[in-house]
Amino acid sequence: MSDFQVIPVDSLPAGDASHELSGRADVSLIFVDTPPGGGPSLHRHPYQEVFILQEGEATFTVGEERQVVTAGHVVVVPAGVPHAFVNSGSGRMRQLNIHVSPEFETEWL
Repeated sequence: MSDFQVIPVDSLPAGDASHELSGRADVSLIFVDTPPGGGPSLHRHPYQEVFILQEGEATFTVGEERQVVTAGHVVVVPAGVPHAFVNSGSGRMRQLNIHVSPEFETEWL
């Protein structure tokens, strides 16, 4: 039997502004689609997280640094570093968050 899978994003568990893939691969994914002002509060993970901004603008806080990021950029946050982001643009913000772990493990700060 093959491990090949095709999974419709809309079939994944959904939150207010995201769909999540967890436990089906060596990484976990969050498909984010949020209006202005949306985004998670400060948190950290014991593994690296990679963000691919696909549309819009986000302001990232990573450790003590803050930076505005626009579509077409990738943000890499090292394991254990506190981080947060907010849609700081005037339209929707879409990004793919890649957790380098088969399951989510988040410590909210």
